[in-house]
Amino acid sequence: MPRYKLLIEYDGTGFRGWQVQRNARSVQGELLRAARQLFEGEVDVQGAGRTDAGVHALGQVAHVDAAKVMEPFRIVFGLNDLLPPDVNVLRAERAHPRFHARHHAVGRSYLYLISTRRSAFGYGHSWWLRDRLDLRAMQNAASLFQGFHDFVSFVDRDLDPAASTTVDIDEVQVEREQDLILFRIAGSHFLWKMVRRIVGVLVQVGRGHLGEAEVNRLLTTPSTQPAQWTAPPCGLYLQQVRYKDEPWEPLFLPAFPLAR
Repeated sequence: MPRYKLLIEYDGTGFRGWQVQRNARSVQGELLRAARQLFEGEVDVQGAGRTDAGVHALGQVAHVDAAKVMEPFRIVFGLNDLLPPDVNVLRAERAHPRFHARHHAVGRSYLYLISTRRSAFGYGHSWWLRDRLDLRAMQNAASLFQGFHDFVSFVDRDLDPAASTTVDIDEVQVEREQDLILFRIAGSHFLWKMVRRIVGVLVQVGRGHLGEAEVNRLLTTPSTQPAQWTAPPCGLYLQQVRYKDEPWEPLFLPAFPLAR
């Protein structure tokens, strides 16, 4: 049975998340439906990671097992003809039979967008904040998250209470581009709500409500405070799933006219 690797982008606004759920629309469910039609039989679709309701993806990776051999370019065109407009396959390639989209990933990066003005294009795709944020203070505090830390204060343990909360963060960038503030966080893996809570804490720094000492304390002493500052899902994008010998992609914006 051939296995194919897919690179996928999607607008998460109308989905209950990536994973198939009973009586709810999911990205995985739409891909399964389209792939069954294209390959004319049962298929298996497994993603590199689950995104929550309302979270988007610029570079989700999945593998598909099908009973039919097909040229990759035909898979791209065929799936996109069958998928709804809020899911798009960017690339397909034949994969090694043992390749696994999730188990073989060695890192992931996320993009978070804050709009500093009300935008007709940004609704559902960024977090609009009226507050004036101190960019330099957020950049300085962002560097504290880099390295190997226990992020127990930044995760929601309800989904998987047995999961380890230690994560190796390679990079945290905070940049401004016109009316947008961009956060890019890259690391070994991420836990439920972790990125959104890091962003929420950095926003509190930008507002002047937290200093670097308080951020350090949240990284060294368990606290429930970051939960109250969790950023909304609408501004979060899975940017890249990285595999062995692949470099990190640079920070980039989605291809739509957000807050211009």
